[in-house]
Amino acid sequence: MIVMTSKPLKFADEQLKRSPFYERQVELNPRDAWSAWNGYKHANFYYDEQYEYFCIRNLCGTYDITAMQKYIVTGDDAESMLDRLVTRDMTKLRENRVTYVVWCTDAGRVIDDGTVFKLGPQKYMLTCGSPCIAWLRKACFGYNDVHVEDASDNIAALAFQGPTSCETLKEMGLSGIETLKPFGIMTFPFKDTELMVSRTGFTGDLGYELWVDAAHGLDLWDDLYAAGENYGIQPFGEGALNMARLEAGFIMPYMEFNEALKTVHFEHDQTPFELDLGWLVDFKKPRFNGRAALLAEKKRGPKYTLCKLDIEGNKPAEESEIYSDKGCTKKIGYVTSAMWSPVVKASIALAMIETKHMDGELFAEIYYSKELRSYSKVAKCTIKKKPFWAPARAKATPPGPY
Repeated sequence: MIVMTSKPLKFADEQLKRSPFYERQVELNPRDAWSAWNGYKHANFYYDEQYEYFCIRNLCGTYDITAMQKYIVTGDDAESMLDRLVTRDMTKLRENRVTYVVWCTDAGRVIDDGTVFKLGPQKYMLTCGSPCIAWLRKACFGYNDVHVEDASDNIAALAFQGPTSCETLKEMGLSGIETLKPFGIMTFPFKDTELMVSRTGFTGDLGYELWVDAAHGLDLWDDLYAAGENYGIQPFGEGALNMARLEAGFIMPYMEFNEALKTVHFEHDQTPFELDLGWLVDFKKPRFNGRAALLAEKKRGPKYTLCKLDIEGNKPAEESEIYSDKGCTKKIGYVTSAMWSPVVKASIALAMIETKHMDGELFAEIYYSKELRSYSKVAKCTIKKKPFWAPARAKATPPGPY
């Protein structure tokens, strides 16, 4: 007779956490394509990133953002603390609205970007891609009544994106969801709790983000997927998201910028002006972290500026260098993200360009392989001011049927 004994798994406390949606996600991930994000098991893709990309652009899809950091900021000094922390004016943010923000060191280097939700008179939720609780607690020094709670593991969240997303939410019973404006918030009764829906996202398309307590994560998934059965609902992973956000011209940590607190080499981090986010910096505010340094940079101009590039030909300019001449003798920048865009039908990229050369000619030296051999080509680049992809439905209220 064999006696089975149960032993604790070795390094059990080091294993990746499972999102509240994992039980459903694992059934839809036949490739077992997982990575890690903030200690959570996170899907690179489920079936195929190209397939998932087309679902975002033509139907609707869910992206698990449970691993995103979520901080609840409350107290009479909550608004003042956040206003001091970020470069944008928080006094202008109304209840049930969301705004995009960055926060910086005293030297004006970007620590992270994220969103701030105003949930009540003195209640906010700040979300960001990387843990930031230590910096937030330091930002509370000097205030009498402000409290920061790390609610990251307590809230299950899904980004729900694509042209049929609104119709799916209406099918789910979220009455009036079609009236929600971009960056707005609505709440709905859900089981014995509340479901918060924000019209936000990272794809540049029509989309929403759904927030519920972690205990009701599976209920949310099941109800949403039942409602979306006739609307082409499909989960998508990091690969498809990265394609969609690049078409929208959105920045990604560790691609377009390094977090200042984790950057070792001098000026290998970035400022808001270098990231073409000067519109987020409000100098009408008398004080915020990095104000003096950013004011000085505005007067002299940033050394580099992040640009959107339309690149001739069909070769993605991944990790390419940018030059001011076709002979590639004078390097003036580098590509941060690149792809062949299926919807734009062009080779597109984001690139850091020396600001003084932005008005001149630009060329990318592209390396690629073909049947085990390496090749290179030089392609002319054109700076684009607007997002590569910005469908009218992304801002329309109501979005209309698709």
